[in-house]
Amino acid sequence: FVGPVEALVIGAIAGVLCQEAINVVKVRAGIDDTLDVFAVHGVGGIFGTIMIAVFAKGSWVAQLGGLLIVGVYTLVVSLVLIRAVAAVTTLRVSAEVETNGLDLELHGERAYDLAS
Repeated sequence: FVGPVEALVIGAIAGVLCQEAINVVKVRAGIDDTLDVFAVHGVGGIFGTIMIAVFAKGSWVAQLGGLLIVGVYTLVVSLVLIRAVAAVTTLRVSAEVETNGLDLELHGERAYDLAS
């Protein structure tokens, strides 16, 4: 475990790293992650797990092993779920639908009247 001061330092650094990861994932890598899930939760979680070994004198082997196990599990389960969803429906909409908005395509109206 880490104390409050260490947790504050870890959280502050993780916040900056997550924000930068959003820029890297979206802009440089060109990955369409609508909710920035990996950039926020993945990067923050990986950084926090590594920092436990630094601040709490934890075992590097245990922390890195845990990251590896969780990473592989997450990858496998995500791929299975993506394949299952793709078997039932499409995963992407056309560029035109994305530009016009899903609400207009699916419900025949816009969710927000931004013109007023």
